[in-house]
Formats: sequence, C-alpha cells, structure tokens
Amino acid sequence: MIEALGVTCRYGATVVVDDVTLRLPAGGITSIIGPNGAGKSSLLSVISRLLPAASGRVLVDGMDVAVTPGDVLARRLSSLRQDNHLPARLTVRDLVAFGRYPHSKGRPTAADRPHVERAISYLGLEAQADRFLDELSGGQRQRAFIAMVLCQDTDYVLLDEPLNNLDMRHAVAIMRLLRRAATELGKTIVLVLHDLNFASCHSDRIVAMREGRVVMQGPPEAIMRPEALREIFDIEASVHEIGGDRIAVFYR
Repeated sequence: MIEALGVTCRYGATVVVDDVTLRLPAGGITSIIGPNGAGKSSLLSVISRLLPAASGRVLVDGMDVAVTPGDVLARRLSSLRQDNHLPARLTVRDLVAFGRYPHSKGRPTAADRPHVERAISYLGLEAQADRFLDELSGGQRQRAFIAMVLCQDTDYVLLDEPLNNLDMRHAVAIMRLLRRAATELGKTIVLVLHDLNFASCHSDRIVAMREGRVVMQGPPEAIMRPEALREIFDIEASVHEIGGDRIAVFYR
C-alpha cells in the first residue's frame, strides 16, 4: 500500500500539494486526473521522492520514503517522469539495462541479463533492441522507457503522463501493456493521465485532484458522472456507457 499522510509540497511560497491524505491499495491501476495545475505530477514526485514534502509523510508498505535508503526504496518503487533526458545514442538494450541499477549498482552481471531480455520481450521491442533511441518512433521510445522501469522489477510503478505526445494507436497499446503488467506481473501501477476516457477504460481506481487537493476518488463509475466532472473540471459533459466502459463527451 502507498499512503500519503498530510502531504504538502511547495515551490517557493506556492503550495502545489495541499495537505493530501491518500491511501492506494496494492494491485491494479490507479489513475490520477485533474485540470492543469491540480498538483498531480507534484504528488507523484513526492511519492517517488523526486520532490521533498514540506510536511507530512509518504509510506510505501510502511517504509517512510524520506528516510528509507535509496537502494532499498528503488527495489520496491520505480518511477518515470514526463521528460526523460538521456543520451540519444543509447541503444534500447542499454537503456533497459539501466533499470537493473538498484540491483547491479552499475555493474550488471549475467544474472541481470534475463531481466533485460524479458523486459524487452514484454514490451515487444526485440526488433529494436540494438537500435539507438533517436532512431525510434515516439511510441517505440516510450515503450523502451517503460521497459526500463519494468526491468527494475519493483512492486510499485509510478508513471507521469506515459501517453504524452503519443498518437491514439500508440496510446492504446501502452495502456494495454500496463494493464497486462498489472494483471500478469502483479504490479501496482499509478499513472498521471490527462485523458479521462483512457483513465475510465483502463483503471481500477481514479483519484481526482484540484488546486492541490484530492476532491474525489473511487472506481471509474464513481468519477465518470456529469456532476463529478463538473466539480473537478468546471465543464459540462455527458457520460455514455459503451461496451461496459463510461465515456465522457464534452460539449462545445
């Protein structure tokens, strides 16, 4: 379980996460949604210790992320930011191998190789494994970064806008892969998403934020309601059930 207990985060004098208490049970996919500036990415960064909390605590299976040794935490929780700056002349295999760093400390052994190859295969990147990152399409590159995170072999996987800049086909493919990882590998996956309908169709739980606070949470059917979307986004929408999923259609 991931627990945020009274977490506040500031950029200077500006509060971006405001006294958030949140419990995310192990297993499945949780999507964090909300308007721009709601604090979604900042909360995810505090959970993954990329940003310090001004107050409050984050616990991962009872471990306080602020004081847990980095190598211990990195074996339980992995994260991927929106913007990843790594040398473009890395191959896919080299990138994915970075995921083994918490285990190998930068000196991969023969024991790490099966993990790398398994992650490459799981993301369907065998044909691209020896290509450089700048030779890949956006969808292939994003799959390579997700393979790196899965190669870290953690129980908890945090992804900030994993669908950013992807076309519809690649976005659907990524969400299906994450669903597989949650179901087949037993991962707990927490995402920040802007697309409500992707969150609705692929998530077990949705957490809605606004102005730094959690304003609503629950299964998709609890969030994908016109009155709830009005409260979260200040916008009128109709919600239709299609194939068992709730889809929001926004008015002009």
